[in-house]
Amino acid sequence: MKEECPSWTALRVAMHRAAHQIVDDPKVFNDSLAPLIVSGMSAPESDPAWPHDHPLLRGLRAFVVARSRYAEDELHNAVKRGVSQYVVLGAGLDTFAYRNPYPEGTLHVFEVDHPATQIWKRACIGAGGIPIPRTLTFTPIDFESLTLEAGLSRAGFDKNMSTFFSWLGVTPYLSPDPIFKTLEFVASLPRGSAIVFDYHISPSLLDPRELKVSAILAEHVAREGEPFQTSFDPSFLKNSLSSIGFGQVHDLDVTAINTRYFDGRLDGLRIVAGLSRLMNARV
Repeated sequence: MKEECPSWTALRVAMHRAAHQIVDDPKVFNDSLAPLIVSGMSAPESDPAWPHDHPLLRGLRAFVVARSRYAEDELHNAVKRGVSQYVVLGAGLDTFAYRNPYPEGTLHVFEVDHPATQIWKRACIGAGGIPIPRTLTFTPIDFESLTLEAGLSRAGFDKNMSTFFSWLGVTPYLSPDPIFKTLEFVASLPRGSAIVFDYHISPSLLDPRELKVSAILAEHVAREGEPFQTSFDPSFLKNSLSSIGFGQVHDLDVTAINTRYFDGRLDGLRIVAGLSRLMNARV
């Protein structure tokens, strides 16, 4: 991310979520605030540079909304287990904290992101007329100068409590070292803590069509100054998670995601290229 600017990818993800509320029926992921938080920008259904019916963008939209739905489904399960802290890593324009359905005192949300992105987000929230709830703590962290543990501690996070983390659309843009440092921190938390994140699959495991799509996406994000850096062999990643302290590790490939969220649809909305997977790891 360019230091003085908000994240371009965070904007595009928010536009995918907003477009889903407008053009897809039935919805996989209900987020009534997504159109509001991008309301000061070009409307996703009318922006000529955002052809929502292009097959590639429709497939990307499917993955974006499926991963958000899965993360919030697993968060719900965590709350039922007694988890009362939720950390949204690389929160971007995520709106869960403003839709938090749980009674006050049940679930506190910490939104972690780069300071520039959080300043931009707060402006988007204000422009959209979205109130900031008391159950949310903004946690700006510049990882060049502050660790995740230190930044959360400053924000009032209790590391002695089980916590649920979501980390969506971030790992491909990081090098392996900060990825594993973050995962090791989550694994150090009390039993019952968990994280859901997505990751890119190693190019050596992609078929020719998937490689072509991956190259198109890589060129696009690199042009915007946010290049892809890391991908994983799923078996290596699962073994690594087990070795650093996660007792339960579940990996969802494109077939599992499509079966769970897109079976039976008549509009063709589904993930069409298996470039990424969803990982769910619990301490």
